Amino acid sequence: MAVGHWIRNRARASRPYAPPGDRPLGAYARALTVYACGVAGSAAAVRLTGRQLPPRVGVGDVVLITVATHKLSRLLSKDAVTSPLRAPFTRYEKPSGAGEIAEEVRDDAGDARHVFGEMVSCPFCLAVWIATALTSGLVFAPRATRLIATCFTAVAGSDFLQLAYAAARHVDASPPPAGGVSRP
Repeated sequence: MAVGHWIRNRARASRPYAPPGDRPLGAYARALTVYACGVAGSAAAVRLTGRQLPPRVGVGDVVLITVATHKLSRLLSKDAVTSPLRAPFTRYEKPSGAGEIAEEVRDDAGDARHVFGEMVSCPFCLAVWIATALTSGLVFAPRATRLIATCFTAVAGSDFLQLAYAAARHVDASPPPAGGVSRP
């Protein structure tokens, strides 16, 4: 009842939240509705197909899904190679290191496009959607989901090793301290 009242009176209810045009609350509400419908659709599909939810999710699956979610959300929202997917909703600003770029959300194309731009350029925003999809995948296609998550977990591990290697090379290239022993 309170939610329905808020939706009917959204303009009046959101007026004290921010000056007009500052926050596209209606577009955010529509994005939340799409997400909620996706979750409800997944729950309905579980029931209609007679699948059983696991009694608990193992620690290994939680770690696997967590790392894969992290990597997929960064890959989709920040990676230079995936910038064509974000280009209709964002503008390039500058490189931000390690194959990532910084972008700003376009404000010139309406509220829905702005909100979608925020979602596709924010790894924190994408993580919710990705984790939900991967978790649903554990119910509907656990083997395939684990395989896909393993791939992106390996990529995340490789990223950390690449950064550690670069840091180690940087330390190795620094001059020895005064009076210290040089490295071989």
